[in-house]
Amino acid sequence: MITFRELNDTDPALAHSPLVRGVEKTFAWIGEHGGIPLTPSKAFKRVFVHWAAAEFDWPGHTEANLFAVNKVLNEPDFAPLMVLHDMIIAMKLGRHYKGELRLTKAGQAMVGHPGRIFGTVVPFFLFRINHASMSRFDDASILGNWDVFLNVLNVETENGATGAHLRRVLFGEPETGPLPRYDEVLGQLYIQVLRPLCWAGLLQQERGAPSYRSEDAIFMKTQLWRAALRLETDGVVGRATRH
Repeated sequence: MITFRELNDTDPALAHSPLVRGVEKTFAWIGEHGGIPLTPSKAFKRVFVHWAAAEFDWPGHTEANLFAVNKVLNEPDFAPLMVLHDMIIAMKLGRHYKGELRLTKAGQAMVGHPGRIFGTVVPFFLFRINHASMSRFDDASILGNWDVFLNVLNVETENGATGAHLRRVLFGEPETGPLPRYDEVLGQLYIQVLRPLCWAGLLQQERGAPSYRSEDAIFMKTQLWRAALRLETDGVVGRATRH
């Protein structure tokens, strides 16, 4: 069973988490404005989406990244914001009321407590959300579980590892053929495991220049991983580091 250590609100490792930062900024907006205005379809209005794009500074989804492909931003254009919105509702930290998203008592209890936000929101995000729903394939599935993934990544990403290396360690060599083909296994590993861990702030992704392919990207543990996770392979990492 995966366990997270409780983190103090002042722990500097929390700064690595885009998800914690996004929740904190969202709660701060609500505290200042009373609520986030919603469209008739209950999505966030552009005024908040544009503000969030600038304030969240989400790796891979910065204001510059988003406006490079959009003249204006709606909530669906900012994928992490959609996930955050859905989670706030699912976890009953906020609710839609009179055309706005407002905090519930449970949400208000987290304001100003990033350590509590991490301990509550990140496990829900990693283990309860169906990350495969963000795949472009209808029948996206990946063999494995979080216990295996986290313990293997604990060892392999200690000093950084490419997506291609992690794919080989976890699932073996990809199929080869006369023509280049999309590696669906690597794609699902990225969408369902590696990217969620980066959004949570446990891994950081450095893209291999000039390519933006996940097989070339380097994934490395952050200080938040070391501060928050207790895993069976910690002893293996310790021995490897000493040698």
